Amino acid sequence: MVEALENLKDIYSKEEYSGNMFFTLKRPIISYEVFPPKNDSNGEKLNELINELRILKKYEPSLVSVTYGAGGSNRDQSVDIIDRIKNELKLNPMPHFTCVSTRKSEIKDYLFNIEKMGIKNILALRGDIPEGAFCHDFLYASELVEFIKKEHDLSVAVAGYPETHIESESLESDIKWLKHKVDKGADVIYTQLFFDNNKYFGFTEVCADEGIEVPIIPGILPVTGYNQLLKMTSLCKVTIPKILMEKLEKHSDDKDYTKKLGIDFASYQCRQLIDAGVKGLHFYTLNKSEAVSEILENIL
Repeated sequence: MVEALENLKDIYSKEEYSGNMFFTLKRPIISYEVFPPKNDSNGEKLNELINELRILKKYEPSLVSVTYGAGGSNRDQSVDIIDRIKNELKLNPMPHFTCVSTRKSEIKDYLFNIEKMGIKNILALRGDIPEGAFCHDFLYASELVEFIKKEHDLSVAVAGYPETHIESESLESDIKWLKHKVDKGADVIYTQLFFDNNKYFGFTEVCADEGIEVPIIPGILPVTGYNQLLKMTSLCKVTIPKILMEKLEKHSDDKDYTKKLGIDFASYQCRQLIDAGVKGLHFYTLNKSEAVSEILENIL
């Protein structure tokens, strides 16, 4: 069933599908994000990640996205994970690819190699600019999207920011550049994490006003630790609802309470998004299955 829906354009453009991955009793398409484990010279952490994904496979994800560091800082690890997701788990991987500090020739080689592996989808990003790095052939994600669409037979996803990119001047400016990525050929948008659904709904309304018609898939992060939340939100513009923050601060030392609260809150978020008709839910798993599994049990 999973392999029958390999392309982003196919996955998110069909309004009817008889399998469980599309709308059956208002069920959205499910996808996950994982990242290459750090300090894993013996491959033990990668084995753990594959086991976590094996648990999450029961929810029939359409895609598993794999992050990729700016300038190819973890390229080899990403390829190893992609290979195991596709061939061992029989799931559809979606590699991330960042273009800053990477020459066009290197990008061509990488894209050629993943196509040889049978990969159909890619998430095209500018990426964070490493300190002291010089951007070579591509300065913006839109340029990478355009290059991929002209040179390769891949479905392309891009990132969207319900509360604007951390470097952006305004939501309007941010969406102008998002529209540019779509105009260059992006098939679907995956959003940065958010905790206030109204931010997502407002974002999609402005996108529609600007003529963006591709699916916009909300990114969900289950909060499993107070310090984890502070770290994640320090890296991007994210509003934390007052009632959630108050409870997290009050119980910041109680890990079990924090995890349960995070799962309950994300479940509420997802139910509201499903009721609003979203076409998919994209979970930032942090390489763990427990919280995402509980949320999916709550909502599906």
